[in-house]
Amino acid sequence: MINEKMKKLSPSMDEWLKEAKTDPTALQEGMFLVHNGVVRQTPKAKVRQGIDDGSMVTGMEFTYDAAKVDTAIAETYKLDGIFSVRVWLNEGQLELGDDIMYVLIGGDIRPHVVDALQFLVEKIKSECVTEIEQK
Repeated sequence: MINEKMKKLSPSMDEWLKEAKTDPTALQEGMFLVHNGVVRQTPKAKVRQGIDDGSMVTGMEFTYDAAKVDTAIAETYKLDGIFSVRVWLNEGQLELGDDIMYVLIGGDIRPHVVDALQFLVEKIKSECVTEIEQK
């Protein structure tokens, strides 16, 4: 069944960073990282597992569980040195090149921020979202 939700307008990373840097915790932050996931033509099975059935992705149906995302964000804030976490997820019928997600992490030092970004994106992708590739 096709989700009737429409895809959303992507956020401005300039605005997100500006807001994060005005927060009182920003004085403890030495680094911000942004992840931007987009719909790609190459199927996930080919990229991740090397399985090539000759097909190409033409779009994606994308949904997420907001409560699970909130839990993942709360867990990320518990990691060492993390002071800013922001997540935006698209939804509905997405086309090639459309933004799937943005994640912003701000923290004290590079290893903490890199690890937190990896942790949160993996948690979102494996526990919070449903991606149905259309071929």
